[in-house]
Amino acid sequence: MSEFADRVDTFLAEYFALQPTFATAIGEHRHDDRWPDTTEAGRLARLAFVDRWLSTLGGLDGLSVDDAIDRELLVLELEAQRFTDTELREDTWNPLDWVYLLGDGLFGLVAREFAPLAMRLTSVAGRLEGMPVVLDGAREALVGHDGWPVGRFQTETALKQLPGIIELAEDALGQAEAAAPSDPDVAEILPRLAVALDLARQALTGFEAHLREVVLPASEGDGRIGAPLFAAKMRHTMRSATLSPEWILERAEREYGAVRAEMIRLAGELWPAWCPERARPEDDAGLVRAVLDAVAAEHPAGEDLLTFCAAELEQVEAFCRERDLIGLADEPLEIRWTPVYLRAFGGAMLHSPGPLERTEKAFFSITPTPDDWTPEQRESYLREDNDRMLRLLTIHEAVPGHYLQGVYGNRCPSLVRSVFSSGLFAEGWAVYVTQVMIDAGYGADDLALLLTHWKFYLRSITNAIIDARIHCHGMTADEAVALMVDGGFQEEAEARAKFDRARLSSTQLSTYFAGSAEMWDIDLEARRRAAGDPSIEAGSLPGGFGETPGFVCREHLEAVIGHGAPPTSLLRRILLG
Repeated sequence: MSEFADRVDTFLAEYFALQPTFATAIGEHRHDDRWPDTTEAGRLARLAFVDRWLSTLGGLDGLSVDDAIDRELLVLELEAQRFTDTELREDTWNPLDWVYLLGDGLFGLVAREFAPLAMRLTSVAGRLEGMPVVLDGAREALVGHDGWPVGRFQTETALKQLPGIIELAEDALGQAEAAAPSDPDVAEILPRLAVALDLARQALTGFEAHLREVVLPASEGDGRIGAPLFAAKMRHTMRSATLSPEWILERAEREYGAVRAEMIRLAGELWPAWCPERARPEDDAGLVRAVLDAVAAEHPAGEDLLTFCAAELEQVEAFCRERDLIGLADEPLEIRWTPVYLRAFGGAMLHSPGPLERTEKAFFSITPTPDDWTPEQRESYLREDNDRMLRLLTIHEAVPGHYLQGVYGNRCPSLVRSVFSSGLFAEGWAVYVTQVMIDAGYGADDLALLLTHWKFYLRSITNAIIDARIHCHGMTADEAVALMVDGGFQEEAEARAKFDRARLSSTQLSTYFAGSAEMWDIDLEARRRAAGDPSIEAGSLPGGFGETPGFVCREHLEAVIGHGAPPTSLLRRILLG
């Protein structure tokens, strides 16, 4: 083992001990019964760890190219951790930070079958027993930071999501009660688990009352973090100084017009077939909206979303095999409803197993319509995620999108790149490879799917625009909804949910567009080098290159996702030197 590899092992062992819930997600289970230290002493310990390891890594010389890239990735991760614990401090003003900590700490133990049930339930009991201490830390922390008050919108949303934490714990107890008659080890842990659940329930009830009676009345604001903090957070989200809010916004607004023009062209071709009884609108936006409205009428019932996506997944995999587009995977994938504590983000999402338990199940989660929605709201939501949009979401979230990328990433020999995966890379890949599928002919006989695809891509563009404009430029709810509905042709219910998400997840919504832009820039350079032709240029729309001499699409795609999920700045160095 090289000196650097030895240092990495030591680093990861210390990091996992400091971040037990992160370790659980990665597949390191020696700390499964513990929470991170949420006290001020814990924060200072994390900062001391950051300073010590930045010094250690900076002193390593003579590294190989691969080791030097891994070191840079560790440095970027440490700098992001320092930003989180010094400047951002969401633990002091965002109650959702605590909800996600609790949910993530229980979810992996309850949902993933990485060990016998009794062993996992023992860890669940340990974390439930430790929950009162975590929530004591939350009470002490949630007083604002450096003049920044606790966010009202974050507090209101946290109060809605807290019941999902108890639901996870009760799910664990239900598993235990069902298994206890035939499993003596589970029967042995059952009494402790029941007591721990009562303890956690009392602590959560008290914390909910504290949020409602103490934090909420003193909270302020509607979720916006402001331009200075947004720009700083963007640097660390992207792990890049060049992908600034200004750069992303300028490129997104430029592509916005090109994509809308293509949608107008397609809608004109589709009009006779989809709207034969209607007078053609005089304005272009009305034309596109009318065709999309007709297409949106074809959607499954709310209770059938899971079965629809399962059937579509089979079709997508068959297409990939037929075109020899990319190697597929056998690792298990389950399509299920989104856990309650994550439903504030809406839509669909993919939860991959960590690199240390790569054979475990991945979850393709789809958010159901909320029980308290009106029939009109449900219909609007289902029209947004209609038949064709769900086909594209299946590509994006599953194959060859997030699920397949996660499988390849977990196979990467560099544990550093697998453990510290980049959201920019992951979301960029999913958007990029959806266009690759379209370019390869997926759905070529269905112009309505192509129109929906450009609407789907336009969603990534408007995501980036509203992300920056809400947090940096004071964009109002009505302005954001107008951009998404009138400009992006989305349904109003989806647009209003996205406005809420943008306020809760600052910078994350920019990763889809910025990441795909980076992927296409790398793709273009790879084509130029393969063909020996630096004059190859991209068009106004992403993709659409056709055949490039010397460029083998499958080889390129597998190379992109074969190195873990590093920031795209490092991916460029790995692939292009």
